[in-house]
Amino acid sequence: MASSAAKQVIDGLRELAAPGRSAAEVFARADELLRNVLGYDAVCWHTADPTTGLVTSVVSNDLSMEGFREAVRMEVWHEDITSFAAIRRSGVRAETLSRATRGRPERAMRFREQLAPSGFGDELRVVFDTQGGRWGCAAFMRGREHGPFLGRQRDLADVAARHIGNALRACHAAPTWALPADTAPAMIILGPSNGLVAADQRAQRLLADLADDSSASLSVPTAFAMASEHARRAASGVLAAQVPIRVRTGDGRWFVLHASLVDGLADGHVGVVASPASPAETMPLYLAAFGLTGREQEVALQAIRGCDTREIARVLAMTPYTVQDHLKAVFTKAGVSSRRALIARIVQGELPPE
Repeated sequence: MASSAAKQVIDGLRELAAPGRSAAEVFARADELLRNVLGYDAVCWHTADPTTGLVTSVVSNDLSMEGFREAVRMEVWHEDITSFAAIRRSGVRAETLSRATRGRPERAMRFREQLAPSGFGDELRVVFDTQGGRWGCAAFMRGREHGPFLGRQRDLADVAARHIGNALRACHAAPTWALPADTAPAMIILGPSNGLVAADQRAQRLLADLADDSSASLSVPTAFAMASEHARRAASGVLAAQVPIRVRTGDGRWFVLHASLVDGLADGHVGVVASPASPAETMPLYLAAFGLTGREQEVALQAIRGCDTREIARVLAMTPYTVQDHLKAVFTKAGVSSRRALIARIVQGELPPE
């Protein structure tokens, strides 16, 4: 990290944390900065549900999406070495397959079935978690002829991940959020291989809004395939919690995806319902997008519920003066000057006239 090249990379990534960029723009610039210093031959970028960390999209200029269906299934069904979930549980942001397997990457199913057949010898996986949100993740792959990733490259990726996470968080911190004009849910049916079987008109528009690189092989965006595979896994008898997936459109609308089996078979058809997210479902996402600390989020939630300073102090076991300090920080980060404006911004998605 003392090298001038690493410092330039971190400085460049830090500059990405300004609002107004899209996730695709963040990934493109991060690729420009990181490719030479990390020494990878291919990369696959993902956005994620900020609450669960589940992958919601894929972007890659290096990889064919032909095998992505199996990649989705493997990530959901198998507790493989250096899965994104495993990295999060380890308490770090970056890990290499060679290091995690002590130089024996063939121990990992993903290496045997996907990486090695494609000519890769090592993989560096990174999660972009910061400020209470799980904003995305990425997998960097290196050809076997180049040897494994070095320890200093893993360390650089670990530091870089926080700055990329801040940049992705800033993508969500728009001045206003679009509220859906039509609150009716959208419905699609997926076949056994997660191919699109049917979709109502609302779903067709939503599929177009959320289209990503995976649509070429799956015929649906990544988020729908992830929701489907989690439903299949839950119905197969595997002990696993089935959670809804939150996904955001380009114009700032949030939807919650719920999936269930149509015919009761894990290898059968799956129905996915996409419902516009309620204020209660989006509130934690917006608070995290503002960059609030955990304690600031707790204070903000109590204020939004209508509690006064003394009530917040009693509920959260802090002094009224500490509550006021936290509220000042919340107002500053949210770009408002009163509780009324904070509530309007979170619940209504806009700033009222002061």
